Amino acid sequence: MDIHALEVFLKTAELLHFGQASRACNLSPSALTRTIQRLEEEMDMPLFLRDNRNVALTAAGTHLLGYARNAVLEWKNFQKSLPSQKAQVSGTLSLYASISAVYSLLPDLLETYRSAHPEVQIELRTGDAEKAVEQMLSGEIDLAIAALPDRKQTQLEFLPLAETPLIFIAPHPLDRIDFSQTPLVVPQSGVARRRLDRWLKEHGILPRISSEVSGNEALIAMVRLGAGVGIVPQLALERSPFRDDVRVVENAPLLKPYVVGLCSSKRNLKQPSVQAMWHLAEKRGDTV
Repeated sequence: MDIHALEVFLKTAELLHFGQASRACNLSPSALTRTIQRLEEEMDMPLFLRDNRNVALTAAGTHLLGYARNAVLEWKNFQKSLPSQKAQVSGTLSLYASISAVYSLLPDLLETYRSAHPEVQIELRTGDAEKAVEQMLSGEIDLAIAALPDRKQTQLEFLPLAETPLIFIAPHPLDRIDFSQTPLVVPQSGVARRRLDRWLKEHGILPRISSEVSGNEALIAMVRLGAGVGIVPQLALERSPFRDDVRVVENAPLLKPYVVGLCSSKRNLKQPSVQAMWHLAEKRGDTV
């Protein structure tokens, strides 16, 4: 449990109103709800009884209340005991992520960061996930959400946030894939393409590639149009507007899963705004 989550819980327990608590905590209602849900998952029991009109603490919520008050108080007393407070973080933070990452991994992290460091101007750029590391290492951006590269790069720092399987999808139900006959829609480059190419080479298969695309969103759209069978991270499919228009191939090869996380350069991590985001992600316990 992190202190921020306990503070959110305390405010919700005080007001017994999720909407009022979200405004008091400077969070969106969905972000506050997700914070409470994470606490409930850690406790393995509900903390609030809620319906359309009323919110009340459960027995477990009442029990957590005393612990939360003491933990937050001790943390604040510890902060006050420090010899000096760090200067307020300000400036800019440029962040690159795919649309899937923006929808799935960033909402809570960005909202908490904005609440903790309101003086930082966040510049969020979206695009092909496979270009994230390239843009970060070139100095165009400070941080990126990207898949862990197969080969370790000495200049790259990586903080895992989530692990997601690589899955094969088809425009219609399909029991198995004949890779020598079935048209394939594949990424132009990147982790998924390299892992698929390696598997095909190991099995001596010359694939029938019908289309090469840039970005998971484009790949899913092409599969939906019937261009062939494609390979995408499950996380991308779950956030796609076309997720109900394609089918996961059940008996497909099992490739090594994606590990998705924050990445930065050693140089960029010296910037206070970048350090603050990195430390926040570590502290929140979101990492795999």
